Amino acid sequence: MFASSLLARICMFSWASIKQNSVALSTAEAEYVSAAEATSQAKWLRFVLEDFGEEQVEGTQILCDNTSAIAMAKNPVFHQKTRHISRKFHFIREAIQAKEIELIHCKTEDQIADILTKALSKDRFVYLRDLLGVKSAKGLEGSVDV
Repeated sequence: MFASSLLARICMFSWASIKQNSVALSTAEAEYVSAAEATSQAKWLRFVLEDFGEEQVEGTQILCDNTSAIAMAKNPVFHQKTRHISRKFHFIREAIQAKEIELIHCKTEDQIADILTKALSKDRFVYLRDLLGVKSAKGLEGSVDV
């Protein structure tokens, strides 16, 4: 069993590179679908933690850098922008209302997962790599005997 103090603050990100089944008509729609996928994974992780006796009381925070996608997810009334989005992605609204997740705006420059999805300058790459805690291979020289 995990100690509650160890689970006080666990952060993770979800990333996948797969061919999409549909084409998004806007960046807001693409971000909305991505947030729905992250919600699905967050709900699954909450279920796993509960099996270990570590129920998460507060909502799982999901960071999104698109304010339009956040507005679509938080407002359960009909939107002209969402009528063409597959219904399977709208469960994110229920998760927000049930306080299982909390969708939070994250400025694009603070989006750590950009290291996995975008071409970056060397300075930006090194900055994001450091935030992830990944060490440069040059910094590891001499630390392992061959």
